[in-house]
Amino acid sequence: MDFHSFFLFVLTEFALSLSPGPAVMLVVAYGITRGWKKSLFAILGILAANAIYFAISATGLGALIVASHTLFTVVKWLGVAYLAYLGLSAIFGRPSPITASQLNNKNASGWKIWLSGLTLQLANPKALIFFIAILPQFVNPAGNVSLQMVWLAAGSIIPEFFILLGYAVLAGKMQTVATRPSFARITDRVAGSLMLGVAMIVAAIQK
Repeated sequence: MDFHSFFLFVLTEFALSLSPGPAVMLVVAYGITRGWKKSLFAILGILAANAIYFAISATGLGALIVASHTLFTVVKWLGVAYLAYLGLSAIFGRPSPITASQLNNKNASGWKIWLSGLTLQLANPKALIFFIAILPQFVNPAGNVSLQMVWLAAGSIIPEFFILLGYAVLAGKMQTVATRPSFARITDRVAGSLMLGVAMIVAAIQK
């Protein structure tokens, strides 16, 4: 892998990270309901899942998952189910990671927030497709694959961290208004609807 290929990969990752998806929606939801500092735990969970996907890609296991219709379908519908759970819970004001009207949720531990980010990204078939269909195009099989994976992981995780952090900080600026009792239920319904929309997009993904 030469510098040109690495630069193209970073640009591709940058563009994909900017586009709204399940990870961005979760980070924004945490930013609105708990502030950007709490969102950091979700971001770290999402990036930990990406690191796992890099490891899976490096060992070739990811290709087997995508090649198997059953495994891919399981991953996809787990992701849809989790997104739908988040969306419906918020819409109906029930406790969930993105529900603003649940005061007891404001004290959610960093571990639980990290785990929600990890779970969301691991159950995101769009992430799986990226690491299996797009990532290999930037790897030179004649070179040191492990070293290339390390560089690609850095070129993916570092930009995405700052992009997600930017979303979190911007969302955090709305926290004071969004979590007021008079606005919290509106926040819940909007966040829930967005999650359900993302769930439908994920459900429509075909291998």
